[in-house]
Amino acid sequence: MALHHASSGQVVALGTLDVQAAETRALLKARDLEIMWLVLPAGKQVPPHAVSTSMTLQCMRGKVEVQVGGSVKLLEADEVMYLAGGVTHGLHALEDARLLMTIVLPASRADVPNSPGDAK
Repeated sequence: MALHHASSGQVVALGTLDVQAAETRALLKARDLEIMWLVLPAGKQVPPHAVSTSMTLQCMRGKVEVQVGGSVKLLEADEVMYLAGGVTHGLHALEDARLLMTIVLPASRADVPNSPGDAK
């Protein structure tokens, strides 16, 4: 079954999502932007990796250690972190955590169709 992605103008209730979404899922995927709801149980680790474009991690609940270029930063509820494209980062949930990850995608992507309101 395909995941439902939000459409332009659609409201997504994060409080409801926090209660109902027990696993990581894509909330929105457009030509230039992707937003993921990350569900990280306490102790869960995401190995170090890099994304080629800019991104943000917004902690909605819990505490997460973010390994960034040899240092460790603590990201807690109501905090947001910016990561430049190409920066290697890993995650370790110290508590059950929920994060919004927003990734800016290359403008030249051809695998995502235009939204109905996009100019041609």
